[in-house]
Amino acid sequence: MSWWQALVLGIVEGLTEYLPVSSTGHLILVSWLMGLDEDPQLKQAVDTFNIVIQFGAIAAVVGLYRQRCVQMLRGLLGRDSAGLKLARNLFVAFLPAAVLGPLLNDPIKTYLFEPRAVIGALFVGAWLMIAVAANQRLLAPGRSGLELDDLDMRVALLVGFGQCVAMWPGTSRSMMTIVAALMLGLKPRDAAEFSFLLGLVTLSAATGYDALKGGGQMLDAIGGGSLSQGLLVLGIGFLAATVSAAAAVEWFVRFLTRHGLAPFGWYRLALALLLAGVFFWPA
Repeated sequence: MSWWQALVLGIVEGLTEYLPVSSTGHLILVSWLMGLDEDPQLKQAVDTFNIVIQFGAIAAVVGLYRQRCVQMLRGLLGRDSAGLKLARNLFVAFLPAAVLGPLLNDPIKTYLFEPRAVIGALFVGAWLMIAVAANQRLLAPGRSGLELDDLDMRVALLVGFGQCVAMWPGTSRSMMTIVAALMLGLKPRDAAEFSFLLGLVTLSAATGYDALKGGGQMLDAIGGGSLSQGLLVLGIGFLAATVSAAAAVEWFVRFLTRHGLAPFGWYRLALALLLAGVFFWPA
């Protein structure tokens, strides 16, 4: 893998990780467009690379929401009841993915890390977002407007099950958690914040798992057999993901509050139709 390919993948990861458009889906498609899936060994390394550089997006959210992170740390130390409640809710929301993730990781990578599966998930997710944005009756009656501090364990667990659906590449973890939180009554800004904070837990676990499992082989493959080159390429992807994720998160929260989810749904639909035309058009 060249440095510019790592840069492109890092930017794509950062821009899409916390937007409801599926970072994994975009990374699979961009990797395919750059020809990084032609060699099976390199493809496996690139798939791992695309997951490991999520650490960059995680670092961006830790920086942006450092006050919340400190609040939860104080809560775990018995010094902040609201912080303890938030940490507990994030743990509860993470549990479904913690159980199902290791069980489904290998089958998902084997059968769903390919463009056709991503296109289908983009299409279905698009209509779900458009429907939720257009139909206020899908929101929890009488509960719309809940803030993050109002969240209880039942709602957190349901959001966690929504996150599990996003194991299908192209679905989007952010999309499923934000849609679930909105349907359960949270304000858009608070739904986005809970999604981002939940991502810290879920992405850290998933990224760490893949890094430990295939990190050595990944560095060897993307570096062409050179450890120093592999570390350089990984560092470029990590830095690009961090910077672009920080910019994307700040922009997204403002945009979501003003315009809702519908524009992202229409974007997903347009992208799915375009890719379907390119991918399935007879040669």
